[in-house]
Amino acid sequence: MQVTTDFLIIGTGIAGLSYALKVADHGTVALVTKRDIDISATQLAQGGIATVFSKEDSFSSHAEDTMVAGVYLSNPEIVDLVVQSGPQAIHDLIDWGVKFSRKSNHQYDLTREGGHSHRRILHAKDATGREIERALVEAALDHPNITLYQQHIAVDLITENKVAQTRLKQNRCLGAYVLDKKNKEVMTFGAEFTVLATGGAGKVYLFTCNPDIATGDGVAIGWRAGADVANMEFMQFHPTTLFHPHAKSFLISEAVRGEGGILKRGDGYAFMPDYHELKDLAPRDIVARAIDNEMKKSGADCVFLDITHKGADFIKEHFPMINATCLSFGIDMTKEPIPVVPATHYLCGGLCADKNGETNIHNLFAIGEVACTGLHGANRLASNSLLEGIVFAKKAAEASLSRLGEQNPKIPSVPSWDCGNATDSDEEVIVAHNWDEIRRCMWNYVGIVRSDKRLQRAMNRILMIQKEIDQYYWDFLLTSDLIELRNITTVARLIVQSALSRHESRGLHYTIDYPDRDDQNFKHDSVIPGA
Repeated sequence: MQVTTDFLIIGTGIAGLSYALKVADHGTVALVTKRDIDISATQLAQGGIATVFSKEDSFSSHAEDTMVAGVYLSNPEIVDLVVQSGPQAIHDLIDWGVKFSRKSNHQYDLTREGGHSHRRILHAKDATGREIERALVEAALDHPNITLYQQHIAVDLITENKVAQTRLKQNRCLGAYVLDKKNKEVMTFGAEFTVLATGGAGKVYLFTCNPDIATGDGVAIGWRAGADVANMEFMQFHPTTLFHPHAKSFLISEAVRGEGGILKRGDGYAFMPDYHELKDLAPRDIVARAIDNEMKKSGADCVFLDITHKGADFIKEHFPMINATCLSFGIDMTKEPIPVVPATHYLCGGLCADKNGETNIHNLFAIGEVACTGLHGANRLASNSLLEGIVFAKKAAEASLSRLGEQNPKIPSVPSWDCGNATDSDEEVIVAHNWDEIRRCMWNYVGIVRSDKRLQRAMNRILMIQKEIDQYYWDFLLTSDLIELRNITTVARLIVQSALSRHESRGLHYTIDYPDRDDQNFKHDSVIPGA
């Protein structure tokens, strides 16, 4: 089956949906998502979205906080662009129906999170992402120019280089091959503009607070098509996820610490003052390493986040979802500390994207967590992610609309998928075993603390598994599991390759072989050219 459309968007979080709503009045939109439309990392975001929204705050302050958190690896031009676009982005969300929490005087309730010098986080209680996703999904489903393809997973991009089987000076994206999971058919989507808004890659690691869909699909298919990637070594570990055998790494929002939560050891000792002057509000990389160090020193399985001193009424009002979830696991956060551990959370690197969100492949855009725009640097500042997603969705939409109809023909003809001699697999166990081995390898050797020896060991294992997967991929018909396994293996390799190339410790990349920051000879961006 072939589909032609003006705009092909892969991913339905804040970035993909915002882009769709910005362009839908001007052309046809195909919105592809591998699960249901409302299953995304955006939907799980608790804390909120950061922007300057009070007279006490300033753009320069938000920009400086972003640069400090990113350990001065962030691009100042991009930081200023995003920060100064923030207020309008919030108004766009409000216009689409997002209802942020207000105080009794009807002013927006601004909270604070780690690394921020002011209260500038707009939120909807402790389920901000759910509220944003609700409003955007409703708006998208109501638009007549948007066609939704649920339970469809992207396989690979279609480019002029691939069609012509040569390397043109200016490679151009023509669309994508997409597997219809229900009918087990690979569809061909031809599009004038293709947008990757597929989110992150937390499932590359064994423990993550990401949804199951976060398998790095956009990074993998973009890189295979020839798009450059950068800074893949900067994988953020959220310091506080619920430690419980049945919780599946439920995230405890940074807003809990922003409102006074204190990290403690099992003996009640508050340890963060030993690590940073901001104590429990230190940037996430520092907090995650502190927790990791405390657990290793004591041999404990977790540490504890205590906010009981704020009182039950305050906790229930500010954190209703977190409180209810903890109670469902037998933990009453109004009376006892919450057991927490770090888990993989956010990819600060990704596909290289310019100030309009465009990659080095013409008419291929990458927005949201899948992209490396230069905003986050070596460590993402809390609640800058939702902001980045909507700001670059608008920039990419403006760039696309300025060129709409320029191509001749407007929507190119692209070849159908050829499955060759592939057959149904009778060895699905290979996929399951390799999936588990990759994720354990990454957790054990490419985690919060690294070394060249561990990284090289990981690379050796990944290359061996990748060779096995590549053979399997061409011999058997595609399944969603096989596509995701291929993608997490590709992303794992890119993460390790980037980590091996950075000979210093900066932000989220900490290695015992180079424990100090090198401000004299440091590599600004660890770019890996597209395949």
